[in-house]
Amino acid sequence: MKKHPKLVDSILDNVLLYSSKYEKIIAGYDAELYLKRSMQVKKKNFLLRFAPSTLRTYRNVKHTITESLSEFHYSAPNVYDMRIKAMNGNTSRLSGPSELILPYFKVNIYSSTLLYDKLLSPLASNARDYYRYRIESAFISNGEVKYKIKVIPKIRSYQLVSGYMIVSNPTWKVRELYIQGQTEYMKYNAKISMGEKDSEEYLPVKYDIDVFVRMLGNDIDINYLADLKYSNIRLNEDGVDIKRKNRHYHDLTESFSLSCLKDSCITDSTSFSRLRPIPLSDNEKLLYRDFALSRDSFHINGNNKKKDYTFWGQIGDVLTNSYTVNMSSIGSVKCSPIINPFLLSYSHNDGIAYRQDFKYNRLFADGRLLRIVPKIGYNFKRREFYWTVNSNYDYWPEKRASIQLKFGNGNRIYSSKVVEKIKDIPDSLFNFDDLHLDYFNDLFFELNHSVEVTNGFFIKAGVTVHQRDAVKPSTIIILQPGGESDGSLDIISELKTRYISFAPRLQLEWTPGQFYYLKGNRKINLYSYFPTFSFDYERGIKGVLNSTGRYEKIEVDMQHHIRLGLMRDIYYRVGAGAFTNKHELYFVDFANFSKRNLPVGWNDDIGGVFQLLDRRWYNSSDHYARAHFTYQSPFLLLTHLKKLTCNVLNERLYFSALCVPHLNPYLEFGYGIGTHVFDAGIFVSYSKTSFKQIGCKFTFELFNR
Repeated sequence: MKKHPKLVDSILDNVLLYSSKYEKIIAGYDAELYLKRSMQVKKKNFLLRFAPSTLRTYRNVKHTITESLSEFHYSAPNVYDMRIKAMNGNTSRLSGPSELILPYFKVNIYSSTLLYDKLLSPLASNARDYYRYRIESAFISNGEVKYKIKVIPKIRSYQLVSGYMIVSNPTWKVRELYIQGQTEYMKYNAKISMGEKDSEEYLPVKYDIDVFVRMLGNDIDINYLADLKYSNIRLNEDGVDIKRKNRHYHDLTESFSLSCLKDSCITDSTSFSRLRPIPLSDNEKLLYRDFALSRDSFHINGNNKKKDYTFWGQIGDVLTNSYTVNMSSIGSVKCSPIINPFLLSYSHNDGIAYRQDFKYNRLFADGRLLRIVPKIGYNFKRREFYWTVNSNYDYWPEKRASIQLKFGNGNRIYSSKVVEKIKDIPDSLFNFDDLHLDYFNDLFFELNHSVEVTNGFFIKAGVTVHQRDAVKPSTIIILQPGGESDGSLDIISELKTRYISFAPRLQLEWTPGQFYYLKGNRKINLYSYFPTFSFDYERGIKGVLNSTGRYEKIEVDMQHHIRLGLMRDIYYRVGAGAFTNKHELYFVDFANFSKRNLPVGWNDDIGGVFQLLDRRWYNSSDHYARAHFTYQSPFLLLTHLKKLTCNVLNERLYFSALCVPHLNPYLEFGYGIGTHVFDAGIFVSYSKTSFKQIGCKFTFELFNR
């Protein structure tokens, strides 16, 4: 068919116009989802152990097939729930669809983005900025004129796809969508067929997805075939969201009414064959027959072979995989792999650091939950070992009431005596490198009780205990020009080798417009369109548990995540704090403004913190004010560098500001990228409008997204 630019533009105008209407036309539905996965392992090696669970293979089984039948429930705008009714396969260990693959079958074909903001849809309102379109053919089917439109990305990017779509005139509904794309370790293509009658015209009824994994010498082909049968399809009026009429419209419990009842799940092949909506191919029947024969042979001949290999295979899993140990009636323990380069990070100031997490969870029948999370880490530059243990016992799940216990070692710190002396040093003479600081190791213990008084509003009360021991007591000296010391700053006689503090603490946290759902007795908070506000008050009391000082600390904080659509996000955070009672010795250790030994940023472990700020500044002032801002988008500066954009998932702009004495103001500007393998950022800092330094931050992110 010849190119007619005006015709293409006219058709595309209609398609994009109607897509924005169809995007919100479905209010909810119930469906039965049949999903079949066929995985053929052509080549593999031990590096496959680092891959996500969707790529896990079974020993000595090169071609596996697994099937599941589930009840599928959807409520607008983006709430899904699934209950597995039956499973079948040619493996002895059956499991339902992985959380990593389910987004491929939760597609709103008219949405601006696909796969939860991972792909920019060719039906987005601004899709012309990133795609070219060409009409390949026109034909008549079922009394409608249909156009096959080819989609071509303008730049190479993992967020863009190629393929085609078939649309019908005059309703401009999409009848079929075929897309091709790739990531750093796989290529994929997906064919999505839409319904042909009534309300099913707005929904996919069949998926056929091929995935080709080529990663670190591993070669795997996977096919997913899905079939959906809908019931109870509910439409919004005129394609506009209908707001809930009652005062509890933040309650999304109805959208999460289903649950996975494994005890009632059908797993025998005979029963499953009566439920299967799509017949098996001859090759698939052969796979099942071979599996049945091998299983019968296994039971007859016993299982004495390869015991040693099984044992060493389990040891290998512990070393190289995230793994979960389930203990009947006790709970489950989830651990990070011990040997894993993706737990390493590097920053300009802190050098190389390693971390390891363990998670224990015990969910009781009435919704109560016990969670214990030990964390350890080691900083190679400072040769410091860090550890913390966080534990929560949610005893009243309806009100999210819990008892929280936390203990571990904190940052090395110096006392308020040093802070007071630092204040008196003129800016022209101040230099941390000329200060000989008396550092204290910190061992802390926190016990808190938290309850959600009303939706989104929490009150937390408890106590914090710190024991701080001198690392190596020494005299604090400031060297003056000529090498002479300033005797007025010799305060060693005022310092002890151990200090204990005991402080009651009150925290208030409020998130307006908090959406949630109830799962049995448990209230589970989801998201909000508004910021989260917090107030933190702590007062040290002298004499309790041999505590040695009084102090008073107040902090306020606000943080917010704003989704701008089309894979663009804004994160910002502002806060301030101060010690208001300073008559006795204390330690400047703020809750919100502190150097984290095991850092946790926002979505990338980089944003929301100061990357180049020397850790000594966190304890240098009895008051602070700070702000952080991050803007994230898949297409910023690298759009025209075609050889680079295919490897970049998103780009980020960072800005941070801090007000403390001797630095006022301190500013950081940064630019970062995120890929499937790592996140990286480069930063420059300014102190009092003068350039200070430049540095970088690097974290591994492979399979952590």
